[in-house]
Amino acid sequence: MFRKIMRYLEQWKESKYRKPLLLQGARQVGKTYSILEFGRAHYDNVAYFNFETDPKLQETFAEDITPRYLLPILSHISGQTIVTEKTLVVFDEIQLCERALTSLKYFCEEAPEYHVIASGSLLGVAVNRSKFSFPVGKVDMKTLYPMDFEEFMVALGESDLVERIRTCFENDTSMPAALHEEAMGRYRQYLVVGGLPECVSLFVDTKDYILVRHIQDTILTSYLNDMSKYNNLNEIKKTRLTYDNITVQLSKKNTRFQYKLLKKGGRAAEFENAIEWLVLSGIVSQVYKVDQGKKPLENYRDIDAFKAYVSDPGLLCAKKEIQANDILYVVR
Repeated sequence: MFRKIMRYLEQWKESKYRKPLLLQGARQVGKTYSILEFGRAHYDNVAYFNFETDPKLQETFAEDITPRYLLPILSHISGQTIVTEKTLVVFDEIQLCERALTSLKYFCEEAPEYHVIASGSLLGVAVNRSKFSFPVGKVDMKTLYPMDFEEFMVALGESDLVERIRTCFENDTSMPAALHEEAMGRYRQYLVVGGLPECVSLFVDTKDYILVRHIQDTILTSYLNDMSKYNNLNEIKKTRLTYDNITVQLSKKNTRFQYKLLKKGGRAAEFENAIEWLVLSGIVSQVYKVDQGKKPLENYRDIDAFKAYVSDPGLLCAKKEIQANDILYVVR
């Protein structure tokens, strides 16, 4: 499937200032797929290592984490000859091995000629723990999000319609009514299916919303499990409560997120860590209000006024058990 991240990866590969790349994002947004597709298309071979499916990999990084020591061992483990400029080395779920994360610093300093990409589903959570030595300034960083509407349209074979929409936008002209209605139909499908690649791929193959909903429910369950597995024991209940309440707040006419709606007497000091965990894990987006529309917007951000959004519209529908027909055939 077409992903815009490929353009960035191609630029990263050709940059003379390239550093090891750290690709972060929520579970199931397509990090591994995108990296491997990029590797197969632009390198002679790919040496892939997954710290979740192969826990013994951590033993390799237990003593020495310099490239001189690691590369021969990694080459043997993967069964791939790791060659400078021609092999893509991939460390997947790197947050599970803190020394592997630290090793990226030495790949940058001692072996910049090797192309290394690391990814992690909960990297935003893991690298903020005090025990992790993050390679500050020694890595390039990029966040991958769910597929946007354009990527969804291309997956459905609607590239021509995408170009027509772009042309009308650039020329500030109206689309023909029939094409507009078709585009809106695709948009309503996107609201139901969302942008998680597994869901999109299944929908392209089957057009079955029930099967897609099953996948979405499974992903939601994995998110809840992560809240327990990768969270402070005292914060688990607060994080789940906050996640469940986000959709409730979006259905109200609030101008900002209200902690008192989480529980009676709720305050920022009690729930701000839960919101931070959800944002860093990539499953929630936090959007701030600005006092003035001036650059840089960061200078005019109101830190007390924000809204929280679930990162994928399909998961939002699944979470609230909204049926496909309620979106597809909404009365206007």
